[in-house]
Amino acid sequence: MEAGRVVAPPTASPRHALDLSARVFVAGSRGLVGAAVGRELRRKGFTNVVGPTSAELDLRERGAVRDWFADVRPDVVVLAAARVGGIRANATRPTEFLSDNLRIQVNVLDAALEQRVERLLFLGSSCIYPKFAEQPIREEALLTGPLEPTNNTYAIAKIAGILQVQAVRRQHGLPWISAMPTNLYGPWDNFHPEHSHVLPSLVRRFHEAKEAGISRVLNWGSGTPRREFLHVDDLARACLHLLEYYDAGDPVNVGTGTDVTVRELAELVAETVGYRGSIEWDPSQPDGTPRKLLDVSRLTALGWTPRIGLREGIAQTYDWYLEHLGSGAVRQ
Repeated sequence: MEAGRVVAPPTASPRHALDLSARVFVAGSRGLVGAAVGRELRRKGFTNVVGPTSAELDLRERGAVRDWFADVRPDVVVLAAARVGGIRANATRPTEFLSDNLRIQVNVLDAALEQRVERLLFLGSSCIYPKFAEQPIREEALLTGPLEPTNNTYAIAKIAGILQVQAVRRQHGLPWISAMPTNLYGPWDNFHPEHSHVLPSLVRRFHEAKEAGISRVLNWGSGTPRREFLHVDDLARACLHLLEYYDAGDPVNVGTGTDVTVRELAELVAETVGYRGSIEWDPSQPDGTPRKLLDVSRLTALGWTPRIGLREGIAQTYDWYLEHLGSGAVRQ
């Protein structure tokens, strides 16, 4: 076992077996990640899953969050709430990405500490790592170099969350943990033309081009950066696995351990959607980090591996998109 790496064989008993009657608060329960975590909890038989909407509880409002925790007293917290978006959203709204995420995190983590919540999982993002980190990226790369400028405010907020979890462990002895997912996709994703991430954006663009008979689709960047993609249902399974099997301050990467170029991704999405026109690229637009592949050895040593392949996952996502197109579920 490497220094600083807490692992357990796949056959080990859970270090923190969760009671199916525990009150589990999923913060961000209507988002891509929170909805998937809620589905997985219920599938596993948890009977007391709570997740107020943002209209019912604005996590940016400190007093409201504190009062809610005092009233509900959750046993377990999964902090999946965040302001998220792709390159364009991060580049044009950096203030909100920093301010909103810092407030959400600090309010939830402080209220959870006040109520002595025994088990908490903070979800960050792979963008916390330096832009030119050695690939695949190990958890130890955190804070060893400059960040990608297009999303550095979001990354700083998430890094602050990791440090707060570590501080609570040191000062108060609570077994809180952090996980850093790679690029996510799946049902309930954001398909907005300007604020979405690359995969749902491609789904929408190719679908609309096919429906309109458009002969060419122009995409941002060169198409050469390499990215790793994880289906959100696999992430939800990983979250429950970590809550039961992991107990250390260091964050844990959650991904597949494989990547593709953005160009390869676009071609796969176009094939899935049935778009047969020309796929073109605008290299004057930013590419972001050249490569972002996570080292997932810490997680696999705990006995977890993903189940949903990229081709299968994209097909499932497109089916969901078609089924919910025109409804409030597809954010446009």
